[in-house]
Amino acid sequence: MNTLNGLNFGLGGIPLLSNAVTRSISAENPTGAVASGAQEVPGEKDPGSLLGQGWKIRPCITLEPQTTTTLADIDGPGVIQHIWITVRPEAYRSCILRMYWDNEETPSVEVPLGDFFSNVHGLRYNVVSIPIAVNPSGGFNSYWPMPFRQHARITIENEHWEPMHGFFYQITYALDEVPAEAAYFHVQWRRSTTTREYPEHVIVDGIQGQGHYVGTVLGWNQFSNGWWGEGEIKFYMDGDGKFPTICGTGTEDYFCGAWCFGETFCAPYTGYPLWHKKEGDIPQHGLYRWHVLDPIRFKTDLKVTIQALGWWLNGKFEPLADDISSTAYWYQVEPHAAYPQLPDLAGRWPR
Repeated sequence: MNTLNGLNFGLGGIPLLSNAVTRSISAENPTGAVASGAQEVPGEKDPGSLLGQGWKIRPCITLEPQTTTTLADIDGPGVIQHIWITVRPEAYRSCILRMYWDNEETPSVEVPLGDFFSNVHGLRYNVVSIPIAVNPSGGFNSYWPMPFRQHARITIENEHWEPMHGFFYQITYALDEVPAEAAYFHVQWRRSTTTREYPEHVIVDGIQGQGHYVGTVLGWNQFSNGWWGEGEIKFYMDGDGKFPTICGTGTEDYFCGAWCFGETFCAPYTGYPLWHKKEGDIPQHGLYRWHVLDPIRFKTDLKVTIQALGWWLNGKFEPLADDISSTAYWYQVEPHAAYPQLPDLAGRWPR
């Protein structure tokens, strides 16, 4: 049965009644408390001033420059079931989304806002998949279940030099007991420029403890023409040394395509929604792969890498120097290992 106790998730649990209660946080109800929505009193210049209290008065907030805003501060136990956010594209790489479970000091989720929702390179485009959906025009949706036992806290940091006006959000969650075997949701973002001497990007490394890997988002800036995706993905787990336990056969193969793609696509668990190149620009790609039906389970540790390879004229693989960003998604027991320091705004800024 596809449930977390009474915390129904998925069609398999929809018919079942439970003792769980549903709450939702938004700008109109920042605490999610019972009977606490739509309490804002309008001022004379508010669009809803003629309607009065109880109508649409505070649908969004402003993220001031160089500030961190707490979006959700929830006492558990429970599970976050849906997050919806929309804001202008300048926020996609300049705003950092963080999530903390059970009063931990370091975040389990730390990622630029757009990349979390599979919108890479600071670009806005639609994504049609099961756990992540980006709908016209820039409606970010996450359906990843995020269980917590004592407490959940979600923050957004604005490192842009201007205020982010019109930040809209809705965080919906259920409160009920969480089963002992439920692991915690984790997300980590990395970026590197590969070299011809060592054309490999590390998607994630240093994961310690038991868990399962559930997703990859890649943003790929191509610095040369021609085919770019001949490299293999590798999963090193549970004490692997020089050689991995799981080894793919090519970049488009890992994302469940074939023969250099030839076109973009969105599917429930995998997609290549972005191929972007204007005259004079470098080719840019965006891809996602959700291991929902085929999670990569590990007992003690995990490292994931991907190669940057193309073709030479003589039919040999060509090492590529490309700019690659990645977002890794997994569940694991706590505590988690320390994350590498997130690049500053200049280091995250899209090309």
